[in-house]
Amino acid sequence: MSHEIAGFSKLSKIEKIEWLAKQYFSEPEEAISLLKKYWNTDVKLQQLHDEFIENTISNFYLPLGIAPNFTINGRNYTVPMVIEESSVVAAAAKSAKFWSKRGGFKTTVINTEKIGQVHFIYKGDKSKLVNFFSQTKPKFYQETESITQNMQKRGGGILDIILHDKTADLENYYQLHATFETKDSMGANFINSCLEQFAKTLKHEALMFEAFSEEEKNIEVVMSILSNYVTNCIVRAEVSCTIEELAEKHIENPTEFAEKFVRAVQIAQIEPYRAVTHNKGIMNGIDAVVLATGNDFRAVEAGAHAYASRDGKYRSLSNATVENGIFTFWLEIPLAIGTVGGLTSLHPMVKLNLEILEKPSAPELMQIVAAVGLAQNFAALRSLTTKGIQEGHMKMHINNILNQYQATAEERIKVAEYFKNNTISHASVAGFLEEIRK
Repeated sequence: MSHEIAGFSKLSKIEKIEWLAKQYFSEPEEAISLLKKYWNTDVKLQQLHDEFIENTISNFYLPLGIAPNFTINGRNYTVPMVIEESSVVAAAAKSAKFWSKRGGFKTTVINTEKIGQVHFIYKGDKSKLVNFFSQTKPKFYQETESITQNMQKRGGGILDIILHDKTADLENYYQLHATFETKDSMGANFINSCLEQFAKTLKHEALMFEAFSEEEKNIEVVMSILSNYVTNCIVRAEVSCTIEELAEKHIENPTEFAEKFVRAVQIAQIEPYRAVTHNKGIMNGIDAVVLATGNDFRAVEAGAHAYASRDGKYRSLSNATVENGIFTFWLEIPLAIGTVGGLTSLHPMVKLNLEILEKPSAPELMQIVAAVGLAQNFAALRSLTTKGIQEGHMKMHINNILNQYQATAEERIKVAEYFKNNTISHASVAGFLEEIRK
């Protein structure tokens, strides 16, 4: 059966829903009812959400949680997190409280440069192109002034433009490699607008350059686009304390714990299969705050994983050492995020979350996000190297299992009592429910 349709985007919202229900569901009215249940009753607010993307039919909710007690550079933060995975928010909050009593998180923004490139094909004498670029470079700045003037007022703008010869990798391939400072905005639209003007200037000026042959004048611009690999937009987060201070309920032997913890990080440095899961744990925390603050978690993910592979082998994003009786755990990660523009100006919940964070600047938000990523990593490694990760995770996950089986309040009490001393798994919970329902 074909489900092709012409002009779908031109249908009204309800027409789209009715078509979907008719095409894909045996009970169309139930599908329509479910989609409508997730509409916001505030018509104006729902329209705002409808217009974020194309072909909107409803809203897809994710939980918004709070992780309190984050002490970062001596200042206390309550951090909003948007995520669907059980135990992530609890783990972040637990780590935050643990480290708040041991000096908190120390964070530093190392740099904030962002990158964009014009990729082009030039068939000709490289020395001529170098000379052309040298003469034309001022015009790239001049002809983007209408785009950059407001950013310049805020202390940002185009930092530099470099000609890169990439012909060793691809025949006749060159780049205009530009660096930008976008202050409190993530800056994607700003950067892409500048790059597209660079491309126009490049092509126009090449046609006018007398030293070029006719073939050399016909520069082919392949594309103009920012890069999400922001190797000069790096933030560092760190925690440290004496080995003795690591002692707590589940860390009776802090020296043994510290050594085992460091060994776990070293394994993630050399073993890619472990490193991927290790870094996924870091991104649990990072993505949750990035989403809550209206930033692009796909861009952050892509940049982080590329950075983890920067020496040709995929490695842990975090490091740990024990030296002279001091345990130190740190993370360096690229984070191109903003606190103005995009969803930060439109989404009411994003505005609320930024209020909770007391309206941070982009560099401040970078530091908060990195601290949460490190906290998440610490929580995971602490569990892995002590009691194991499943005990805490499954305790948090048990509610999802009970909801799946529509457990009653009485059944929930029995389940909670039984699993105080029994191993929790999906199968064991389902089996116990089946037994008590007989």
